[in-house]
Amino acid sequence: MSRRDDARRGLACAPPSMLMVVTALLLASARVVAADPISAEQIINALAPKPVTRSLTLSPPQAPAMSPEEAKFLDAVRNRPTRSLTLDERQELATIAKDKLSIDIDIDFDYNSAQIGATATPGITALGKALSSPQLANGTFMLAGHTDGKGSDAFNQDLSERRADAVKRYLIARYKLPANNLIAVGYGKSMLKNKDNPLAPENRRVQVVNMAAKNVAGQ
Repeated sequence: MSRRDDARRGLACAPPSMLMVVTALLLASARVVAADPISAEQIINALAPKPVTRSLTLSPPQAPAMSPEEAKFLDAVRNRPTRSLTLDERQELATIAKDKLSIDIDIDFDYNSAQIGATATPGITALGKALSSPQLANGTFMLAGHTDGKGSDAFNQDLSERRADAVKRYLIARYKLPANNLIAVGYGKSMLKNKDNPLAPENRRVQVVNMAAKNVAGQ
């Protein structure tokens, strides 16, 4: 009799309580493996400005989503290669993005690679569909690449720039998005999402920011 047969016989003879524990562990494992990837609808909901609802009380007019100074700066960096952006320009983009609608997307690149492979496809496919939607078409979006804390500053900065560029090129080629509407920038490991665990997977992400949509409280 094989070891597999022995294992099956052991489970068959196991008490019900043990079988319940084993079943629960298997179901939990299945849920982790079968976790649903982010959808285009989730991205649209995060990035699309919400309609302003009417109120019975008078309220001050909303500030414009983008100031003239911000618009002028964004026009200056449009279509610039990611590696050409200076540290000051990267910081200025981060400052503008702070109060804008944004979402973090897991795009699973291979180790030390900026190639869009099979594991990276689900996240970038959802992003492409979302940015092609009527709700987001013709907007201006920042694609900010972030890495985890492993490796040197220079290594991670270069990797984040290559990945942000790869995402931009993919969206332009596959979804025909205007290059002028996508600003790719890399931040390396300078903006860890989980500072308590620099190697955590959530640090490896692409942050997508709608640069023309202010994040108003309550949206």
